[in-house]
Amino acid sequence: MALLFVCYPKCSTCKKAEQWLKSRGIEYTFRDIKEDNPSKDELKNWYEKSGLDIKRFFNTSGLIYKELNLKDRLPGMTVDEKLELLSTDGMLVKRPILVGDDFVVTGFKEAEWEKHI
Repeated sequence: MALLFVCYPKCSTCKKAEQWLKSRGIEYTFRDIKEDNPSKDELKNWYEKSGLDIKRFFNTSGLIYKELNLKDRLPGMTVDEKLELLSTDGMLVKRPILVGDDFVVTGFKEAEWEKHI
């Protein structure tokens, strides 16, 4: 199974998630979301594969989310507009993201990750 671990290295939750992967000897490809922001096509693919609500892909506690007043703006946007917005800045995207062959999970909840690995 090829895993892609998308995170922001300075994020404490991402560090915890990476330790979790390492402690289990799980191999993965590391990707810094700030240096290599996911494209709209990647995000669309991940969103469709995840089965999650598109809102789960937004970093709702981030500064940019708050500055752009997205809590009020998102309900009036289409999924396509949301994906376009997410692709503009990695700091808008919920992290970490773990992408497998047949799953995508956002954020780090051990139980949720455990189900997929």
